Amino acid sequence: MTDDLKYWNTAILIFDGVEVLDFAGPYEVFSRTRTVPDFESRRSEDSAPSRVFTVAPERREIRATGDLRVMPHFSFADAPAIDLLLVPGGFGTRPLVEDAATIAWIQRVAASAQLTTSVCTGAALLAKAGLLNGKRATTYFGSYDWLTSIDPTITVERGVRFVDDGIVSSAGVSAGIDMAFEVVAKRCGREVAEETARYIKYRWEGGGERRGGRGLAAKA
Repeated sequence: MTDDLKYWNTAILIFDGVEVLDFAGPYEVFSRTRTVPDFESRRSEDSAPSRVFTVAPERREIRATGDLRVMPHFSFADAPAIDLLLVPGGFGTRPLVEDAATIAWIQRVAASAQLTTSVCTGAALLAKAGLLNGKRATTYFGSYDWLTSIDPTITVERGVRFVDDGIVSSAGVSAGIDMAFEVVAKRCGREVAEETARYIKYRWEGGGERRGGRGLAAKA
């Protein structure tokens, strides 16, 4: 890892009813990224620009869609400092959007994180937390109106893969993988993103359907 690339703690929120690919796709991208190419570099964390982990409201087994059982690395109470927060979607966001403890945790983490992102209806949780107020954002195509109902000041971009307006939101399910690669490209360079895509055998062309914003630069 180059000396000028800050190591980021990358946290992915999980909860009952989370969509599997919403969190697992970006997890694969971020956890497999290395600044030194090739297979052998993946055997260690030496050139990893991120430490990736899952966080849940409580330290207990989470039931994702399809009844996949997942044990989070951390709970809200014991999670380490977070540089990049990713909030995925899924059917579980409907009850979670009314969970005051989860919304408060998102607000606290986003206030100090270098970057906050969402996949699918994870954008609804960010909206409830007030983080998308007056911003452009996107979400799953079946939830555009729901996002607007939570915060009418949001400009909901329809038919795009992801939107970067300081906070980075992406459309549903597989779109989170494209968004994760864009984050890697902005942080580590396009060559690193392309090499990682080759490693996981994902056809990533870069750019894609998106709207511009302030970019993915870290906070000063």
